[in-house]
Amino acid sequence: MAALLGLLLAVGAGTASAFDLQAHRGGRGLWPENTLAAFSQALELGVDTLELDIGLTADDVVVVSHDGALNPSHTRGADGAWLVAEGAPIRSLTLAELQRHDVGRIKPETPYARQFPAQVGRDGETIPTLAAVFALAAARGATTVRFNIETKIDPTRPDATASPEAMVDALLAEVDRAGLARRVTIQSFDWRTLARVAERAPALPRAYLTSARGNLRDRRWTTGLDPAAFASTPALVKAAAGADAGAVTWSPSAGDVTADAVREAHALGLGVVPWTVNDPVAMARLIGLGVDGLITDRPDLLRDVMRERGLPLPPPSAAR
Repeated sequence: MAALLGLLLAVGAGTASAFDLQAHRGGRGLWPENTLAAFSQALELGVDTLELDIGLTADDVVVVSHDGALNPSHTRGADGAWLVAEGAPIRSLTLAELQRHDVGRIKPETPYARQFPAQVGRDGETIPTLAAVFALAAARGATTVRFNIETKIDPTRPDATASPEAMVDALLAEVDRAGLARRVTIQSFDWRTLARVAERAPALPRAYLTSARGNLRDRRWTTGLDPAAFASTPALVKAAAGADAGAVTWSPSAGDVTADAVREAHALGLGVVPWTVNDPVAMARLIGLGVDGLITDRPDLLRDVMRERGLPLPPPSAAR
């Protein structure tokens, strides 16, 4: 089975429906990140995968948020006023308290606003539950769309979020309730998360996020494995995943990707899905290297590049 998986991954973008277009945080270059509005628009546009992040509230509800605390760049209180500094940690708020905040618009004149000038705000959007995202996809008839779910945990700040065990167990319970195990991948920079997934749900696909300037500099992120002890990052990921692991993806920072690394990863049976690629020239270059998908804030631009290269496009899921 491992050899067959490696063969399928090695052919990568050259096979029909093999390339994976992932809308990062729902496509935050176009819509408010990690909101139901963004995920709805991404489905209407047509993507293979909704990429999103999760945390746990004080009452142990799995919610969709990239940040461990309320982000003043796109958060307003119940009074409509922008937060002036980082807000309360997600883990310290109940779901009801969390959803009193509006995250549907970028605060003007912030670095975030300058980074994503094309983002269209939508007032009234709150941080959704993961269950609500699953329900949205079901209501839209998006029966083939996948979910790439990142656990937002920092091993250098253990008190800032839930533990890997608590977060993974809550996440797996939501996936099980929704009956979506066949359409979910769990990803993380903190590989303790992925070790827990391998223990609790070994058949569930896992994606190992890496950054040469980030988590690969500190073995606390890599479950104690020393990146310097391995000849390459794909070899490190393979060792972390285990020789008998099922579907495993290496998800590197786009700037760390080389043709040799893609070839080696495929030879090891790993998929390769870089993050976060918003420039069409970079998209085309990486597709040319044979990556298996891309995570992007601009799924519209990636669709254009895929069309130009003759790759099959994911169908839209029109609003009902």
